[in-house]
Amino acid sequence: MFRLGLLFAATLGAAMMSVPDPSPAAAAQPEKSAEDARLAKLFRTYLDEEFRLHPLFATQQGNHEFDDQLDDLSPASRGKDVERARAWLARLPKEIDTQKLSRDGQIDYEIWTHALRYGLWSVENDNRFEYDPRAYGEYVSDGVFLLLTQSSLPRERNVENAAKRIKHIPKIVEAAKASLKTPPRILTEVAIKRNLGAISFYEKDVYAFANETPGTEPLATPCKAAVAALKDYQAWLEKELLPKSTGRWRLGKEKFAKKLELELDAGLTADEVVKLAEAEADRVEREMYYVAKQLWSKLFAGAALPPDDAVGRRDTIARVLSELGKSHGTPETLVDDAKKTVDKIKTFIRDKKILTLPDPDTCKIIAMPEFQRGFSAAYLNPAPPLDPKANSLYAVAPPPKDWPAARQETFFREYNSAMLQILTIHEAYPGHYVQLAYSNRCPSLVRKVLWSGSFAEGWAVYTEQMMLDQGYGDGDLSLRLHQLKFYIRAVLNAILDNKMHTADMTDDEALKMLVERGFQTEAEAVGKIARAKQSSTQLSTYFVGRTAFYLLRQDVQRKRGDAFELGKFHEAVLSHGTLPVKYLPELVK
Repeated sequence: MFRLGLLFAATLGAAMMSVPDPSPAAAAQPEKSAEDARLAKLFRTYLDEEFRLHPLFATQQGNHEFDDQLDDLSPASRGKDVERARAWLARLPKEIDTQKLSRDGQIDYEIWTHALRYGLWSVENDNRFEYDPRAYGEYVSDGVFLLLTQSSLPRERNVENAAKRIKHIPKIVEAAKASLKTPPRILTEVAIKRNLGAISFYEKDVYAFANETPGTEPLATPCKAAVAALKDYQAWLEKELLPKSTGRWRLGKEKFAKKLELELDAGLTADEVVKLAEAEADRVEREMYYVAKQLWSKLFAGAALPPDDAVGRRDTIARVLSELGKSHGTPETLVDDAKKTVDKIKTFIRDKKILTLPDPDTCKIIAMPEFQRGFSAAYLNPAPPLDPKANSLYAVAPPPKDWPAARQETFFREYNSAMLQILTIHEAYPGHYVQLAYSNRCPSLVRKVLWSGSFAEGWAVYTEQMMLDQGYGDGDLSLRLHQLKFYIRAVLNAILDNKMHTADMTDDEALKMLVERGFQTEAEAVGKIARAKQSSTQLSTYFVGRTAFYLLRQDVQRKRGDAFELGKFHEAVLSHGTLPVKYLPELVK
């Protein structure tokens, strides 16, 4: 997965003038109309306003004008956000004549208005500031972490801004106490764990990230006040909020269907998505069996292949994967192991002309900070659109230190040596890191800021199979089986997402599906179930997006015939920004 900011973002400013030109193979941009220029100017006005009122989002998008401030998250201020979004939604059709826009301009207009409608729907139906205490943790920790790890400003300036921003943390705590009502218990439990990580961050880790001596100014005084506020918040979370955390995490059929429609923006209904996913899961499972059967004799010499029926086929796949999973690293070596996969993957991409890699390479591989763990095993935090020369972070999460040895072992069997390569392809090369570096070159600020999760996740999943199809791994069947396992996980995510929120699927039913059909370890499956409870619709973006890219590739390649060039196709796809996948067929010919 990848992490970006909230829903809205930044100004254009001088930073945009330094964005490098798109790849030479990228499609030429059509001529813009005067109305396109009006739309772009209006969007910059809107973003200027959003930046001023939402400093964290400004930082996330690479505008550093407000790095020393934090958002006002009080109920009154958030109410004004809603009024402003409604006003913009009413204002746009009065100021922009869509008939005078180029097609690219029309697409940008549609993306912007869709984002406004989605934001308003979320406030009324899925308000995270009232039901999700994790939301406040983003402001408490991420706002400072980003300054110290991804800003391209001088270190001393970032430290000064961080010290000033930290002073605002007590106000974030006050807003949380004033806003949170009866959240689902699981969200409060995760917030409690992450807040402990935040306390630890401000007690010691912040100094290491800032490259400052522990306990020295300008960080010491504001950090001491922040720790006091966060310890008070910890007591409030545990003693006051947790007992009243009786909210229902299931979104329900009607709300889920509407939110999925808004999230995907792909012209598919919730019922259509789950029907497609169920059929695809059957197909992928058959392919996994064909690969596992070829590995059986090498791993279990002399042992008879299990019977060729439904139970026997799944037993074959599960036993082969279990044996292959014994090749893995340790908590101490996980980050270094991920780094070792990078050079081989990048060399293959260049040699096979998969696409042109970003140059210079600004992707840094790090251990995920404690305050961000508990949701996924890895993420890619890209360089912001308005600060494209900043680092991108590929963060890998070792298992928590308080896990018993047996549970840590199951984690590493899941993220073994082969799976770690697939994870790096997905998160970094040529997945999220490369795609979002291309996105930062797109001339449309709308598409860089109001990004599509289906595009981003779909591209990353598409690249996993594509890389192996082009020869990565030299036909290593273990690698292929793990790629299929990673993909069936994406397919089952869509089913899990739907049924957990609409069909009252129980934890036991979900566990059975993920372990028996997805061949996940029990620990990994338990974590995915927890993730499904902590989010809704995001887990469907992987399968829907990948399907769109796969079908587009088949269509273009069939029409181009012998003239089809894979690298040029990939660069053309990525040249249009991170936009809803429904637009790809008309843009990529």
